[in-house]
Amino acid sequence: MSKFDSGVTLCEITKENLGSILRLKVTPDQEQFVASNAVSLAEAHFEPELPYFRAIYAGGVPVGFLMLEYNAEEQFYFLWRLMIDERYQKHGYGQQALELLFAHVKTLPNADALYTSCVPAEGGPGPFYEKMGFVYTGEEEDGELYMRREL
Repeated sequence: MSKFDSGVTLCEITKENLGSILRLKVTPDQEQFVASNAVSLAEAHFEPELPYFRAIYAGGVPVGFLMLEYNAEEQFYFLWRLMIDERYQKHGYGQQALELLFAHVKTLPNADALYTSCVPAEGGPGPFYEKMGFVYTGEEEDGELYMRREL
């Protein structure tokens, strides 16, 4: 049972909430699987194909971050980052945030699938993504396995 009664929302990152988003972090053993939010926000600032990044809130409290890469012309939508702070893991917030992201991506031009990738290692996010409907595509790049979820 979650300590928050309100549902999960995806919120814009502003100068008012930036500090709290930058303080979110995963467990030390998860750091090999996801970049810090500071790195992610810097990448989003300089990459035109990273137009959608949001803080994940639960009951008005920031609990995580996600970032979507997309190229509508090529009809390619990719979950680049998803992180839930170590204090808020195992409350269902990641699942709820992904459901909101799936709904958002469905509104984009010609979006029929969402892709992601993960490092195949103990403690990695692969099993979580599989639970959320992603399947491995057989493609690999830089040691990461690609996954796809039909929308």
